[in-house]
Amino acid sequence: MSTKELFDPVEQSEILRYVREMIHTRFDDSISPEISAMDGKLEEEMSCFVTLHSANGMLRGCIGNIAAFEPLAENLARNAINAAFNDPRFPPVAVDEIDELEIEVSVLTPMQKIDSANEFEVGKHGIVLRCNTRSAVFLPQVAPEQGWDAATTLTHLSMKAGLHPDSWKSPDAEFEVFEAFVFSEKDVS
Repeated sequence: MSTKELFDPVEQSEILRYVREMIHTRFDDSISPEISAMDGKLEEEMSCFVTLHSANGMLRGCIGNIAAFEPLAENLARNAINAAFNDPRFPPVAVDEIDELEIEVSVLTPMQKIDSANEFEVGKHGIVLRCNTRSAVFLPQVAPEQGWDAATTLTHLSMKAGLHPDSWKSPDAEFEVFEAFVFSEKDVS
């Protein structure tokens, strides 16, 4: 799957509406979110991340899957609920916060193993680091948003995995990369 033009702007708006309605269902069981199959694209086994930002632009929740295991529509629904209510870094979203949230969706390509960290391209690739029994992931947009170069990104990825900052240089370090089709409410009208 290529991430280029995966969903047109109308489809992006529909997906974002669906994610927002999924979050609302936690507080209003009369809402029954529905979404079209979009020519079968939402029935394909794909993975995604749902990212929530508060009104001041701060991260409010981010949950997803790097490996596909269910239809994308189901993965969107699962990760919408998990980002809003089950991200262990944040308290659950309150009903009065929902309308202030900005929603971002990242639909991922399958992961590809790379032979070394030198093959990682900032801004193009998301990256998974596995070293010993630890692992961590960054979506492709994380490094550019933070202003990090590749080495800085890999240092932060090591620390996110609970490892020494230079663990990414270890011969035990293994890497996989992926791309993402990313869209948010601030970009879609």
